[in-house]
Amino acid sequence: MHQIFSTPILFDTTLATLLTLAIFAFVAGFIDAVVGGGGLIQLPALLISLPKTNLATVFGTNKIAALSGTSIAAIEYSKRIKFDYLLLATASFFAGLASYGGAKIVSHIDSNALKPFILVILIVIAIYTILKKDLGSTTTKDLSIKKQLLHLTWLSLLIGFYDGFFGPGTGSFFVLGFVLVLGFEFIKASAYAKVVNCMTNITALIVFIKDGNFIIHLAILMAIFNMLGNAIGSKMALTRGNKFVRIVFLIIVLLMIIRYAYDLFN
Repeated sequence: MHQIFSTPILFDTTLATLLTLAIFAFVAGFIDAVVGGGGLIQLPALLISLPKTNLATVFGTNKIAALSGTSIAAIEYSKRIKFDYLLLATASFFAGLASYGGAKIVSHIDSNALKPFILVILIVIAIYTILKKDLGSTTTKDLSIKKQLLHLTWLSLLIGFYDGFFGPGTGSFFVLGFVLVLGFEFIKASAYAKVVNCMTNITALIVFIKDGNFIIHLAILMAIFNMLGNAIGSKMALTRGNKFVRIVFLIIVLLMIIRYAYDLFN
């Protein structure tokens, strides 16, 4: 836990860096609240601003901010969306379990090995979303509770592990999974994704905090602005509806494709 107070604010971090991280945390929070994928903005901002910092410490700092903001969005969605708590508990449990496992091995395996695979998946997702214009506009499946729980289990294990191990885009993957696999509309999928994403963040954070892998003053600063972004984003998503969420989702997927392609070929 030695890193908690090891970097006094404004001593080792310039004011410009603090301002930059605050702005990116706000934008990330806004996007994350609408459709997930805020990590696509927030994590790279941290990596660029703290090039000499241990990767696990960057991940831990990012998780604290992300959890704070996602919690705000989850509360906002819960006021308007009626949850099936059995489905929610199942998804949260298995996603949280897998996220913990992913966080435990993040320092032992090169996460870059996943990038080619993720890039291919993202391209397929983008093409499918563009071609299927009514995707997520209404509830499209009427599955039995047994089938819903079965699908939720493998989906939550897969995406939960990804969140603990790597992270960026987890919310978007959950949203798409709920839309495609369970037939949810986009607003409902976003609501469920926020709650489940809170659990994956919590379990991953247990590992990072236990090992002292976070920088407290940056985490608090980014958490505040991430929460502001999430509060505004969730209200806008609920007001503007599924069409707005679908557009933002597609933009985020395309940005993720550009990001992963750049990482692979540069």
